[in-house]
Amino acid sequence: MNYQSTLLCVQDLQASVAFYRDVLSLSVIEDFGANVTLTGGFSLQSLETWKGFIDVLEGDITFRHRAGELYFEEDDIDAFWQRLRAIGGVQLVHGLKEHPWGQRVVRFYDPDGHIIEVGEAMPAVVRRFLASGLTIAQTAKRMDVSEDYVRRMMNVPAQE
Repeated sequence: MNYQSTLLCVQDLQASVAFYRDVLSLSVIEDFGANVTLTGGFSLQSLETWKGFIDVLEGDITFRHRAGELYFEEDDIDAFWQRLRAIGGVQLVHGLKEHPWGQRVVRFYDPDGHIIEVGEAMPAVVRRFLASGLTIAQTAKRMDVSEDYVRRMMNVPAQE
């Protein structure tokens, strides 16, 4: 068995496509009318069609829950954060914050209340720490990872 993609049910398909295009710079790969596949490995499905697929007439579809998220990574998290703030109208779960291991992230809602996380790509975290003067060993300790992990993020062969 092979995992293929995540599918999100949305109330306004065109508004959701525009959101993912404008906010996350995703593109439409396939448009089947009631289902749109986007770059990034997921699809959007119209609410009415989704209800038919799972035999729901009324209710039982919950939007705006906090039980999961779509996760994206960005090399330049600062530039993304500035662009997100400039777009306006995006409701934040929280602004840019740093996790204990040093990765900076922002979480926000899509038009249907699905949580989106954009995190600083881990190689970018490693580069940021090394550029600040930390050694590979110090970076590994700061991030609570192995030195080999830090080297892999920098495409440096592991030491023998």
